[in-house]
Amino acid sequence: MKKLEIVIKPEKLENLKVILDGSKASGVMITNIMGYGNQKGFRHLYRGAEYKVNLLPKLKVETVVDDKTASEIIDQVVEQIKTGNYGDGKIFVYDVEDAVRIRTGEHGQDAL
Repeated sequence: MKKLEIVIKPEKLENLKVILDGSKASGVMITNIMGYGNQKGFRHLYRGAEYKVNLLPKLKVETVVDDKTASEIIDQVVEQIKTGNYGDGKIFVYDVEDAVRIRTGEHGQDAL
């Protein structure tokens, strides 16, 4: 099993939800975050004063899926979400040793 942490621009959430729903991801967690990557934010001119805005709004979408589904999701996200500009986001992939459904005590794939 793999845990995917997908960091994207907020306006790309609906596109990502379509990908995850189509891949039969059984659960998704979404967190509002602030951050920056290579773009280091941007400069904004307001009433003649220049401000550096380096923390940009992002979304972190997390899901745990089987290995095959993880690679399919990654391929689709890279193909459909990217704009080719700085700030498109990142995907972090983690190995998941086990998952346990608290209600039933099921382990592994059955718990997803």
